[in-house]
Amino acid sequence: MTGDGDRGDADPSGEAPERRASSEVISAVMEDYIKAIYAIERDTGERVSTSALADYLDVTAPTVSSMIKKLAERGLVDREEYKGVTLTDDGELVALEILRHHRLLESFLTEQLDYSWVDVHDEADRLEHHISEEFERRVAAKLGEPDVDPHGDPIPSDALEPVNEAAGTVLSECEEGDVVEVNRVRDRDPDELEYLDKVGIVPGTTLTVVEIAPIGMVEIELDDGSTVSLPEHVAATIRVVGSS
Repeated sequence: MTGDGDRGDADPSGEAPERRASSEVISAVMEDYIKAIYAIERDTGERVSTSALADYLDVTAPTVSSMIKKLAERGLVDREEYKGVTLTDDGELVALEILRHHRLLESFLTEQLDYSWVDVHDEADRLEHHISEEFERRVAAKLGEPDVDPHGDPIPSDALEPVNEAAGTVLSECEEGDVVEVNRVRDRDPDELEYLDKVGIVPGTTLTVVEIAPIGMVEIELDDGSTVSLPEHVAATIRVVGSS
């Protein structure tokens, strides 16, 4: 990973800027923490508390505190007592590189190795820390430089420019009668992904919101006329565009 905060100024030769492999600077565990902080910050728009990070990573608060101290010493997070942490520019650069690795790997596994989108998240989690930048670029070229992964998550460019993680509207916030297209599905729960895949709700699917029930269910109609009732917490994992 680079540590100078450079988000990828153009090289005079026209080639992408060099980035050191993450293993040369920080450990895989540190990268996992950085990726988690990035994800929580993008979801909440706020600094990340120790308890939120502990819940996200399923570790203890003292373990989080110890790691946050190490990341702060390396200039990767800004820590304020009782106010939580946020990524520094260098920390965000690391997060974007990890995400680029992860999302390119998910795309490669589904398109080239016939993995289901249900299974690729955990596989990519294991691989993302260990690929070289050359391998990353070859994968991207093989796939035609994709903009999104199989779940619709944006893939950071080779220059590691910030991406819009909040594009679209959460399905659970739509209104009855809205006609929308799925553009992204959260990938952390394989059971939810397997269910959505089974009923045909994937990026690119057009949905009509039929009813927002007071019991916490969202009823939708698919293109083929079939209807599906989603628990609100599942609908909250789906982002859509084109709501009216």
